[in-house]
Amino acid sequence: MGRGWRGRGGWQQADLPSADDAAAWFAGRLPDGWFTGAAEVVVDREEITVVGTLPPLEGEFDEASRAAAESGRIARWREETREERIEIARQAEHRYGRKVAWGAVQGGTRELFTHLAVPVMTRLRQPERQVLDTLVAAGVARSRADALAWAVRLVGEHADTWLGELRDAMSKVDDLRSQGPDLA
Repeated sequence: MGRGWRGRGGWQQADLPSADDAAAWFAGRLPDGWFTGAAEVVVDREEITVVGTLPPLEGEFDEASRAAAESGRIARWREETREERIEIARQAEHRYGRKVAWGAVQGGTRELFTHLAVPVMTRLRQPERQVLDTLVAAGVARSRADALAWAVRLVGEHADTWLGELRDAMSKVDDLRSQGPDLA
């Protein structure tokens, strides 16, 4: 079934190597000069995403050409750092047991590359399917899968504080579970 699977209970966060120090590890491992500040490091069960801010563009641009220039600068950074990013990712994947994805931000442009799209299976009753089908029929999404992804993004944007508190509580439960009682 795969690493971390526990039958009916599903995945347990404690089955993966801890990535609590991932942001610090990347801060120490990333070359100086890649980003204007500390990289944003986001960790979940499957992936660690590292996104940094590139130095601002110099010169005068209208809105459309600024977006194109920012996208071009991000593409150039991606190509110039490819080999070193691959080596850093290889080390992090060994250390944390997760894939590493990269991204960059410049001005108003944010691009992620090499990131995972993990399939998720769920069963929905008719009322939930009708919500997805309405989004598809209205042209908001191309498929039920896209509609579900859209809905999840929307909930994530509007429930960020609550989701953060929930993640903190789950982390405390994992810590307590790993300590467990000493039955010896």
